[in-house]
Amino acid sequence: MEKKQINDRIEALREVMRRERLSAFIFPATDPHHSEYVPDRWKGREWISGFDGSAGTAVVTLKSAALWTDSRYFLAAEEQLRGTEFQLMRLKVAGTPTIAEWLDQELADVDGAEVGCDGWVNSYGEVEQLKADLRACHGMTLRINLDPLERIWKDRPQVPANKVAVHPLEFAGEPARDKLSRIRHELRLRHCDGMLVSALDDIAWTLNLRGTDVRCNPVFVAYLLIASDKATLFIDPCKLTPEVEDYLREEGVATADYDQVVDGLRRYGEYNILMDPAETNARVAAADMPHCRKVMRPSPVPAMKTIKNATEIEGFRRAMLRDGVAMVKFLRWLGPAVARGGETEMSVDRKLTALRAEQQHFRDISFDTIAGYGPHGAIVHYEASPATDAPLRPEGLLLLDSGAQYSDGTTDITRTIALGPVTEEERRVYTLVLKAHIQLELAKFPDGACGTQIDALAREPLWRAGLNFLHGTGHGVGSYLCVHEGPHQIRMEYMPAPLHSGMTVTDEPGIYVAGKFGVRIENTLLIEADRQTDFGAFLKMDSLTLCPIDMAPLDVALLTLEEREWLNGYHARVYAELSPLLDGEDEAWLRKATMAI
Repeated sequence: MEKKQINDRIEALREVMRRERLSAFIFPATDPHHSEYVPDRWKGREWISGFDGSAGTAVVTLKSAALWTDSRYFLAAEEQLRGTEFQLMRLKVAGTPTIAEWLDQELADVDGAEVGCDGWVNSYGEVEQLKADLRACHGMTLRINLDPLERIWKDRPQVPANKVAVHPLEFAGEPARDKLSRIRHELRLRHCDGMLVSALDDIAWTLNLRGTDVRCNPVFVAYLLIASDKATLFIDPCKLTPEVEDYLREEGVATADYDQVVDGLRRYGEYNILMDPAETNARVAAADMPHCRKVMRPSPVPAMKTIKNATEIEGFRRAMLRDGVAMVKFLRWLGPAVARGGETEMSVDRKLTALRAEQQHFRDISFDTIAGYGPHGAIVHYEASPATDAPLRPEGLLLLDSGAQYSDGTTDITRTIALGPVTEEERRVYTLVLKAHIQLELAKFPDGACGTQIDALAREPLWRAGLNFLHGTGHGVGSYLCVHEGPHQIRMEYMPAPLHSGMTVTDEPGIYVAGKFGVRIENTLLIEADRQTDFGAFLKMDSLTLCPIDMAPLDVALLTLEEREWLNGYHARVYAELSPLLDGEDEAWLRKATMAI
């Protein structure tokens, strides 16, 4: 994107700010449903700054601009913001001010400064915290009733109007009416009569519906209002087919227009209502409900959604088999193709996507593929473009993080692949990352432990070598839903969500050497019961992902006996489960790739 274009947009924004007497305006990366990935209409942060990462907040004052993002995007943000007014603020790096602290500095000479943000795309919890932080900074105030993009974004996309489809019971495993009954039970335990569900994946899971409103994520724009004896889906009626309308009636769900959600809340007749402050936007949370008490508590739905039923677990295993077949075909093709020449980061992405598309029940990729060769592998969330598309040579490392959406499961896998000779540094780092990966796969831990408590198991081999990574070690994965699913995570920062049997979680440690290479190895795992002892129930993890781990860049001498046994056992299982689905050169390649060490 032209840097002049970004600077022109900033100046147009400032004209609106001057007319509205605003000293600053804040742009989050979310939509009215606090989604991680958003429809194009709500990509305001990207439009005003040029930075396209999924996480980050832009702030513009009348004389300056800054953008906050995390370590996954430091290198990409540096490049995308270069030549604009935006200063990069590195989250969780010592010395980086918070947004309120930075505004306190930038607006120190402004009496009674008023800061703006669009209440439709900022959660109630974030707005309340920001209000408190700004009050502590020279008494600044926050205004949430203005969306300046409505005035200056002339070709702004509309809200998506794509059709919604029923997610069949053969894949979902539980009828929507039963899920609604379970949700109402959880609400009664919280002494709540009903709730507003704002998160798009929670709505899709609850109702067994899927959509195409967000790239790579099978969700649709809507709200779901659950009362003690009824439920209403607020959605653009053009998105509903006769089949879906009939289905919703059978499941006991009424429909109303998406834009009428505030009116629907005003007509809500129960004594109280639960709204999740992290998911409900500030404008909806402010709906006038004079005879109803609003209970601001976390939604029970995310935790319910993370425990996969038997049908979903079996679907994951089937999807992983097909995904493994596609990966083996791709890996067998890759080496000779690179040796012949002409392959690039983008071309191998297209090849892998095409092989996945041949598999039964393939619907889409589950996120934009990260294919980073050499130095690009050190950019954690790198995405190749025509301007950066690097040719692949028969040497060094290719980091390939990819996944697919199948009707019966969502996949997420990373393999770092030696395209030819590697350096001793690459070999050492690769092996240490594999050790970290294996240590988490070997973990046994009490039921109810949280991800933070087991995160150190993966990092210990890296810490011992003076290495570390700043992103999370693992996240939940949806069942033909969003590839990032919470609330549980495995990461250094405290994440209190407990781990239980039936949850999926990734295992993806990585090390990134700026300007040289990156290494990440990722499987999607299923948390399962291990055993019951006098000290309680214990859990273990089982790999759902079935794909060889590249042995070429491995320094076997650095592995412990236990780590070698795990690797040999994993590869024996990969061969046993995938080889019946392969033949000829593909089967022969897999046999060699999974040989014991």
